[in-house]
Amino acid sequence: MFGDAFFQDPYPFYARMRETSPVRRVDGGRFPFWLITGYPEARQALADPTLSKDTSRYQHLLAGSGTPRDIAPAISRSLLTTDPPDHTRLRRPITRAFTADMADRLTGRIEQIAAELVAGMVARGEADLVADFAVPLPLTVICELLNVPAEHRPALHRWSENLFLHGDHRIRDAASHHIAAYMTDLVTTRRTTPGDDLISTLLDASEADPALTGDEVVSLASLIIVAGHETTANLIANTALATLSRPALLTDLHSTPETLPAIIDESLRFEAPLSIATLRFTTQPVTYANTHIPEAQPIMISLAAANRDPHTFPSPDTFTPTHNPTPHLSFGRGPHYCPGAYLAKLETHIALSTLLPTHPTLTQPPETLPWRKSRQMRSPQSLPVHWPHRP
Repeated sequence: MFGDAFFQDPYPFYARMRETSPVRRVDGGRFPFWLITGYPEARQALADPTLSKDTSRYQHLLAGSGTPRDIAPAISRSLLTTDPPDHTRLRRPITRAFTADMADRLTGRIEQIAAELVAGMVARGEADLVADFAVPLPLTVICELLNVPAEHRPALHRWSENLFLHGDHRIRDAASHHIAAYMTDLVTTRRTTPGDDLISTLLDASEADPALTGDEVVSLASLIIVAGHETTANLIANTALATLSRPALLTDLHSTPETLPAIIDESLRFEAPLSIATLRFTTQPVTYANTHIPEAQPIMISLAAANRDPHTFPSPDTFTPTHNPTPHLSFGRGPHYCPGAYLAKLETHIALSTLLPTHPTLTQPPETLPWRKSRQMRSPQSLPVHWPHRP
């Protein structure tokens, strides 16, 4: 099912699934599941309180999916795999930390990071916008918030990338343990030497709320480092590709930079940075689009497919930014809506506002670019550009 052609362009597959039925059972080999590809059904399921994300309750359903997994508990038992009331309790300190005011206070530093990265690329005359720009910008921001030393950041990014690899589960499992071990050490250090960083803030929250355990602080810190840069890096790369591969759009943007927020919103719809939402399970029989799903069934919601549902979005395979908000589902919906959405859009806006006026040019046609081999993460593996006329 998830072959090279799918990773390169999953949308024809999703379209065929949606045309047959927007909700259907898919034989994933040793792990069959229900796939939702329609927009109304995805929107409904994302906020459905009868769907559970607590994977610990449904390990028996995952047991037949192949070789037993060895995922670090800090990764497998996280905010993303819990239901209320635990989810509500774990989300509270994250929501308090990732406010719009907090993000706005970072604006100057994000602008500085973006300017330094762009200056370095322009000076060289060529770059890979993924490795040299889209990744290091949000990685630097989130690592500074966590006070992660600069020399440790490349390893954290490598382990984070490995979590989403399609293929060898041993690499993914090992990456989960590397991240958990690193964050355990970092949390231990902050207990004795607190500072002005997010981990210290989480530790303060654990003192105020004894129900928040030390292991949960490690889990939250692990989630912040992974989710705090992976999807934002994808969004920056996808939006850069969308503009640089459309000369007319790029020309319009140069003359009307105030349209950039609409372009970012359309990029979120057109290429969802997180292609498939994290796994859910039915706690009772449910019905979506006249399709009955029994209790205790795994469900995958394709945000990428829902965002291109022609019944909701006219000409969904055409990149068409508008001045109206796009009702995409890329940040989720309901209690699991992404708490870092505002920061991700702010970083992308600053990144593109800094990069595009320097006039980089793609060195490969978009159709030849390799895409990440991940079922969940959606972005090009690399995005080579050059500056034929340096500003």
